[in-house]
Amino acid sequence: MSESLRLFDSHCHLDFPEFEGKVNSYIKKAIEAGIEGILIPGVTRAGWVRIRQLTARSAICHTALGLHPMFTKHHQESHLHDLEMALSVGPISAIGEIGLDYYKSDTNRHLQVDLFNSQMSIAKEAGLPVVLHVRKAHDEVLKILRLNNFTEGGIVHAFNGSEVQAKRFIERGFKLGFGGAMTYPRAVKLHQLASTLPLDSLVLETDAPDMPPVTCKTSHNTPLHLFDNFRSMVTLRHEPALKIADQLTQNVKSVLRIG
Repeated sequence: MSESLRLFDSHCHLDFPEFEGKVNSYIKKAIEAGIEGILIPGVTRAGWVRIRQLTARSAICHTALGLHPMFTKHHQESHLHDLEMALSVGPISAIGEIGLDYYKSDTNRHLQVDLFNSQMSIAKEAGLPVVLHVRKAHDEVLKILRLNNFTEGGIVHAFNGSEVQAKRFIERGFKLGFGGAMTYPRAVKLHQLASTLPLDSLVLETDAPDMPPVTCKTSHNTPLHLFDNFRSMVTLRHEPALKIADQLTQNVKSVLRIG
């Protein structure tokens, strides 16, 4: 990669156990490779402290705190109050990852919706963007954004909706995250979206340690695989690599209001 090419990982779980004892090395390698930013989103209350520690130690790491819809068994009502209180302690770039996940048929949808609405209200009151986790629920999430009159924007992590849904999110000030899933030959729909949606509406992500690209040979995905995802994006869009890198990085910084 060119030394002048800079990327921003808009979604990376450096606080997860897979990086225990190796996180400092990965951050160092990421900086050397040209990654200028990493957003670490929260999934449970228990993980917030670790995220704070990482972002305090490294200038390229940024904090998002939230209660993930797939971990409702870990969440308590008091955690919403804790989230409100956390906003006054140190810099927070976004509320997330939050949203709706209807992938499993036995999901408690009412509980997820209540949790999502509560966190949307916190984000709105704080004037912060959100990092959205959405599976099988794009129209429902768009409806909730509209009903909350949410205008702070954010990022739709690992976007896998339709072109119509993509445009509706973009109209509401959201950027759409593309990562490892885009690198697989059979991901025809994602290829079409990544190649045709406006470049200024896209952001790059790894979701490490999850969602490895097709090129991943290690036991889990890492921040350094951001470059594999980037190469896939360049191949799909047929635009100069530097132009794509600059715009993708600027998109993340703009929506998260990072200088």
